Amino acid sequence: MTYNAGNYDVIVVGAGHAGCEAALASARLGLKTLMCTMNIESLAFMPCNPNIGGTSKGHLVRELDALGGEMGVNIDKTLIQSRMLNTSKGPAVHSLRAQADKVEYQKEMRKVVENTDNLYLRQIEVTDLIVEDGVVKGVSTRNGGNFMGSAVILATGTYLASKIIIGEANYESGPNGLSSAKVLSENLDKLGFEMHRFKTGTPVRVHKRSIDFSLMEEQKGDERIIPFSFVHDNYLEAPIDREQISCYLTYTNEHTHKVIDKNRHRSPMFNGSIEGVGARYCPSIEDKIYRFPDKSRHQIFLEPEGKETNEMYVQGMSSSLPEEVQIEMLKTIPAFRNIEITRTGYAIEYEMIDPLQLYPTLEFKMIRGLYGAGQINGTSGYEEAAAQGIVAGINAALKIKGEEPMIIDRSQGYIGVLIDDLVTKGTNEPYRMMTSRAEYRLLLRQDNADLRLTEIGRRVGLVSDERYEKYISRKNMIENELERLKKLQITGKREVNELLEKKGSTELKKPTSLYELIKRPELDYFKVADFDPDRPDLRIDIQEQVNVMSKYEGYIKQQFEDVAQFAKYEKKKLDGIEDYFSIKGLRIEAAQKLNKLKPVNLGQASRISGVNPADITVIQIYLESKRKSREA
Repeated sequence: MTYNAGNYDVIVVGAGHAGCEAALASARLGLKTLMCTMNIESLAFMPCNPNIGGTSKGHLVRELDALGGEMGVNIDKTLIQSRMLNTSKGPAVHSLRAQADKVEYQKEMRKVVENTDNLYLRQIEVTDLIVEDGVVKGVSTRNGGNFMGSAVILATGTYLASKIIIGEANYESGPNGLSSAKVLSENLDKLGFEMHRFKTGTPVRVHKRSIDFSLMEEQKGDERIIPFSFVHDNYLEAPIDREQISCYLTYTNEHTHKVIDKNRHRSPMFNGSIEGVGARYCPSIEDKIYRFPDKSRHQIFLEPEGKETNEMYVQGMSSSLPEEVQIEMLKTIPAFRNIEITRTGYAIEYEMIDPLQLYPTLEFKMIRGLYGAGQINGTSGYEEAAAQGIVAGINAALKIKGEEPMIIDRSQGYIGVLIDDLVTKGTNEPYRMMTSRAEYRLLLRQDNADLRLTEIGRRVGLVSDERYEKYISRKNMIENELERLKKLQITGKREVNELLEKKGSTELKKPTSLYELIKRPELDYFKVADFDPDRPDLRIDIQEQVNVMSKYEGYIKQQFEDVAQFAKYEKKKLDGIEDYFSIKGLRIEAAQKLNKLKPVNLGQASRISGVNPADITVIQIYLESKRKSREA
């Protein structure tokens, strides 16, 4: 027997990083939201590495924050170490990464969830979707209750028909010993979704007392802790003042590699035990040894799991080898000779839904009102999941309200690149965000995420008055300083040219603005301070933003021109085309792909594999003829 367990606007299935952002977004937009999880203790859980951010992932967190999300705020509350990566490279690839106190991160996020109006948290297993005439109406649960809703967001993580694999041992389980969602997976398959099996993994955890730290390289955090969230009053002025905990670096060696090699026949990666496809950019240690036989060693980072625990995470040693082999290979590393394992490393297989079945709003094409977010869409990583979560939550709420959807395109953010890649190209392995995936990465820097996306978050309704005022203040300070630099003229006086010579720069032949002077390769905003005695006392984040915007103006201008060309295709909507076979001159392969994927605009159509420039020209001619017919 079933019964009506309650009526909601939005139902979120899953309480991981995608589920939390989705539920918070819809609830904050005024929608009555239910978040279902098989175990409340798993809310915002980090089953793998205990950190947020990193190369390109830090961009996603900043963008999420600019839209009004929670991940950036939460990691700022709970970080135990912070580092800015890639500082020796250009500003486009600078990325913030922070170690989290794993328990505190969960605790703080749960506090936010439980204290958010319109948001209801429930420990219950969702087993099926209630669908009528291609429209989702709610969810069924193992306990017999039916929760009815106008929209459902699937944020199931790695729990769908999940299986843990450790050498010859394999059993049904979610991450960290939590339950697997087998029934929901079977019912999604019955509904006709195209599903695939993916794999991820996690390394051993070890006890701190069993490690010889004198044989490792200490990795300290940055002296100045830079926050993820733009909400801080003194953004970049070290508003986070706390003691940081060190990480440590060591390496595998030839003995480690021999242990792995002699046990190759017992590796599920190579003996056929694992069916799922793993992440290319996050391989297991055995995969690294086999793929790179010429490398004599691989980096291993030892990372703390929190302030109040002695458990440490062995980053870089993800493995599905038998437990005794994992112990043996760890002991070949000098610092780990007396190692005590607290949790064995494992691989986990799980079901995901082919993301080509999604619109850019993350709504499924075959069932209206149903959205997907996170690893169910084929991604890996907390940050990728959270980014999709906020987009799904916002769009579900906007659809119920009868408002236009929010679509962030490739020129606006890494979130746009992530989603466009998924829904246009699909993925045959767990998708990981990388800076190289973004065509306009000089525009999509992590330091200007607020300038790019806060207005969108405000328009949607997630950015509060207080946050918006801080954004406007920061924006005005940057613009005013840039304008001042453009007006400030520097002449080639003797003392000016002497100073330039000291800085390794050529003398001035004619007056120029300080703005233009900054563009010289050997100079920047900070190095020309001697020529600027009346410079206002600005926060460091304003100074750094001014420096990048002035120094790289030529490159930035070129990228804006590229974006203008890109935007022409993005503005040409295709929602009026029902059947691409009806367009004369379009190749059969292109028509098949376009009918299957139903692109929303010409830009998305042009990025579909199998659709070439000639096909796009045919579609443009067709659209133009339709326009002329309407006008006639």
